[in-house]
Amino acid sequence: MKILFITNTRIGDAVLSTGILSALLDDHPQAEFTIACGPDAAPLFETVSRIHHVIVLKKRPGAMHWWSLWRKCLRTRWDLVVDLRNSLVSRLLQARERRVLGRGGNDMHRVERLATLLNLTPPPAPRLWITEDHDARARRHLPATWRGKQWDPARFAEVAKALTDSEGILPDAKVAVFGAAGEHEHADITLRRIPARQRIDLVGKTDLLTAFAILRRCSLFVGNDSGLMHMAAAAGIPTLGLFGPSREEHYAPWGPHTGAVRTPESYDELINRPGYDRRTTGSLMGSLTVAAVCDAAVSLWSRCGRTCVGTNPARTGLFN
Repeated sequence: MKILFITNTRIGDAVLSTGILSALLDDHPQAEFTIACGPDAAPLFETVSRIHHVIVLKKRPGAMHWWSLWRKCLRTRWDLVVDLRNSLVSRLLQARERRVLGRGGNDMHRVERLATLLNLTPPPAPRLWITEDHDARARRHLPATWRGKQWDPARFAEVAKALTDSEGILPDAKVAVFGAAGEHEHADITLRRIPARQRIDLVGKTDLLTAFAILRRCSLFVGNDSGLMHMAAAAGIPTLGLFGPSREEHYAPWGPHTGAVRTPESYDELINRPGYDRRTTGSLMGSLTVAAVCDAAVSLWSRCGRTCVGTNPARTGLFN
């Protein structure tokens, strides 16, 4: 049996799609899977058992990346094509069965909407697959006592201080800061404000699956709406997502140990401001206060943190 799974370009959306991929793997133990996704998300799938091939879709002018995918898949007769991109490709291939995620479902969380494609109840939670090597790298990145849309990095440091001081929920915890290789300038603002004895600089220093292995060893995640946030939720640790110009009803971290806090303004109020342009407008998270984030983190911890701690026995805070 051959299954083609066309998933997303962005890391966060790709992580959210792993729940239904996991369900397909469980339901079709003899099947051979091919994954098509963007280059940023591709590493998430390279360690999944029974993945025959990962096709990396590099965006090209005139949608030529879809033409390339069609050519690579044309000669195979697929038993099942699952298309989360609603592409023309899935309709032009030979397939015994097709499941294509169409438009609509705007009143549902992304995980719930994906589950409807395969009639899955309850919606399967996202999951990621790592190797012993990723775990080993995670241990090298973390000292033995380690317990991590763009908010102000200085405010992350203020939250870290409030939560890890002697009166906080994670007294004297280590604080790991994640970021992509090109985000050093932004992340340094946070790092400089965290005492050297507490901070762990992981900016640009880990691949995606090693980052996930590190997340599993943490006790709390506080971060922007991002792929890393969804990875933290998939790791099962208390995860607080910060929202402004994105919809938490669709993209809040998924799972029983998660929470979200947003700006006082709604999504619509933020993006309908005069002069708003997604390509050029700066951060719209300025009205989200340190106090609001700290309160949400304390509430999340009170609800689930004490019974849901990462694999590292030393408590550790994580921020991005």
